[in-house]
Formats: sequence, structure tokens, C-alpha cells
Amino acid sequence: MADGDDQQSLSQSIKGRLQEGVQNSVFRDKGLLDPDAVIDEDRIVGRDDQLDDIITYLRPALQGNRPPNMLLYGPSGTGKSLIINAVCQQVLELANAQDDRFGVIKINCQTIKSHDRAVYRLVENAADEADVEVGVPQSGVSTDQKLSRFYEILSNNFDSVIIILDEVDLLVGRQRDPNDEPAYSKLLYQLSRASQLGQIEGHVSVAALTNDPRFMENLDGRAESSFNPQDVVFSDYDADQLQSILRRRRDAYRDDVLEDGIIPLSSAFAAQDHGDARKAIDLFRKAGEIADREGEDTVHEGHVRDAQKEAERDRTLTQMQGLSTQKKLSLYATAIVPVYSQRNLNAVPSTVAYRVYQYLTDLLDADTKSRDSYLRYMSEAETYNFVTSEKRGRGYGSGVHKEYTFVDDPGVVAETLRADIRIEEADNEGDLIKSVVNAQIDDFFEGK
Repeated sequence: MADGDDQQSLSQSIKGRLQEGVQNSVFRDKGLLDPDAVIDEDRIVGRDDQLDDIITYLRPALQGNRPPNMLLYGPSGTGKSLIINAVCQQVLELANAQDDRFGVIKINCQTIKSHDRAVYRLVENAADEADVEVGVPQSGVSTDQKLSRFYEILSNNFDSVIIILDEVDLLVGRQRDPNDEPAYSKLLYQLSRASQLGQIEGHVSVAALTNDPRFMENLDGRAESSFNPQDVVFSDYDADQLQSILRRRRDAYRDDVLEDGIIPLSSAFAAQDHGDARKAIDLFRKAGEIADREGEDTVHEGHVRDAQKEAERDRTLTQMQGLSTQKKLSLYATAIVPVYSQRNLNAVPSTVAYRVYQYLTDLLDADTKSRDSYLRYMSEAETYNFVTSEKRGRGYGSGVHKEYTFVDDPGVVAETLRADIRIEEADNEGDLIKSVVNAQIDDFFEGK
């Protein structure tokens, strides 16, 4: 009996804490801060020309005609998915109102590894849109059979369809030879030719979304000719546009919980990162999540800065997966130079960083690699976009060295690398390492 009472008490405790968390949250409608949410027209900012173009291209679907194929290209977070989805949603509603069978079939190609898998995903999504059975297994049948089933679903259930291929350039497939046709080229050819070849009864249009402005150059000649899209170009958002985007989503929060400066700061961070609206919205949302986590009833600039650090840490962690301990040590030794330096260092001299690396490997009883190996490891770090480098001369007879500048906050990089247990051991000697770093800096700038 006592165990049952304890279990009931625990259940009530969990339920109470869940309800309290909902009631005390700074959010009113968190879904508005999902970057992939289909939003109302009045929340769209700075994309009037692109909106006009896509409305013009999709209008024929409401007149019983076939819309043209489209290629939407521009950097990440510039509104490609947002605009095409918003317009398609309105076309869908208008088509339903006049009893036209219009369908929108969407796939994101980022995680799809092959042409066959892409076709099966299209079958799944078309079946879901039409509310019918998929009708083919994922494996054990040919790609052509899956494609035939896809065409069958479209013919039986829709008068007009638009197929949206997001991040289409990532669907390269398993190319055994550099001259092999990429999977997206084959898929675009098949989809854009289906109506003309009588494989689909009704109109089919394809909207391909890509970050690569040279995407069409990589298409097979037949695919380029049959796809033949209307281009819609998306440029970076500027800081003012990012602020407008966030202001039009501020009702995601409860009244009076946002302190002044939250929106400008979130926008400024995102503007530094190529005007990416997704990053601005993510920061704006994460700041509120941090406030909720800390039990605070307002969102302030400190929450935005913490959100930015978390985003950098997450990105750094993802990029660091698979790096060897030696590469982590090289990067860590370089990152702690500006962190521990008593001087204001805009860039880290490779000479200083390598000497700190030597000290760290000795402290940890790890192998100490040569200077050439260290420079090679840092060149790899540059390809991962952790750092940028520049060669510098020290004057006549003093040779040339490299200087490294971190793309993200070096403090965040160093903190992330401490997840490696051996580097945590080195951090226990923080005061000693700090003195070594500054001694090497002084020697570099004053001793030569």
C-alpha cells in the first residue's frame, strides 16, 4: 500500500511540475519560432520580389494549366522554403475551395543518400498527401517499380502537383566514378519528363531549392533541357530585415517578457553569419528556452549571448566528431592563447601556439608531434572552418610564421574541447598553463 501511495505521490509531483513549467513559461506560442513553420503572409519580410515571382509562376495551377518548373537558389536561411511553402499553402486552399485536386509533395534531400531512396520518399509523401496506401516496399523491388507507383498515386489522386525538392544539390547518390551522373540530375529528368511522356495524367511541376548558384552547371544535358526552370534568386537578409522578421514573431512570447535589446542582438549575431534568418529565429527561441530553464520570467541580453554560445558549442561539437586527440590538442593549445593572454590578441602566432602545444603534451605525457605536424593539423582545422590563417613576416632575417584567427569564440572552442577527458586533466593546471601562455607571448613579442 505504501508503495502505491509513493507511486501516486510521484505521479502527482511530476504532473504538477509539468503544469507549472507550462504556466510559468515565457512563451505564448513557441511554434511561431519553428523556422520551418508555414507562416502568414504578413510575417514575410524583405522578399516581395520573390513572392511576386512565385505567385505568378504558380497561378496557372488555379486556371487548369501547368506551372513552370522553378529553381530557387540563395544562401541558407534566406527564405526559399518559407516562401514556396507559404504560396503553395494558399494555392492548396484556393484549389480545394474550387474542387480542384491540387497536391504538394515535399522532400528534403539532405539526409537522402541515393536516387532509389529519394523515389521511395516521394512515394511515401504522395501516399500520405493522397491518404492512400504506399503500395510498394522500401526494399526488394526496383526503383522503376517505385517510380511507377509514384506516378500512379499522382494520376489517380491529383489534377495538378508541385514537387518540392529542398536542398536538392545534396542528393548526389553513390557516384563510383567522378563522371557519373549525380542522383539529382537523374531524378529531375524523370520528374520533369513524366507528363510529356504520358506517365502521369495531369500537370506536374518541380521546384528545386539549392544554396549553390552553379547548380545547373552540374546537370546532365538532358536533365537541364527538360527541367528548364524559372530562376528565383534569394539574397542574404541584412540586419534591419532580420529585426523585422523577429519583430513579426515576437507574439511567440508572452507580453512584457522581452527586455529591450533582445531582437537587435539576436539579429546582429545572425547578420554576422551571412544574414541567416533561421539562425536569428533559433537564437530568439533558444534565449527563451534558457530563460525557462533558469526559471526567470523575463528574457534578457544575457540569455541571447548564452544562446549564441550554445549554438557555437553545438556546431563545434558536431565538427569535432572524429578528430584525433592530437588534432584536438593542437586546436586546444591554439584556442587557449587568446583566452589566457593578458594582451589583446587579434590573431594567434603559430610559434606561440606550437610552444604551448609542446608544453601541454609534456604535461599530459602525450606524444609531442613535430612543428610540421602541428601546422598540418591546423591546416585541417582551417578546412573545418574553425580558424582562418595568414602568413606574417617578422622583419628582415626573422622569417615568416602563420597567424590563426578563430571563426567562433576561442573560449567556446576551448570549453568544448575540454570534453576530451585528457584535456580536462590539463585544465586542472589552469594557472600554470596561463603563466606559460603569457611567457611565450612575451618572448615572441619582446624577446626577438
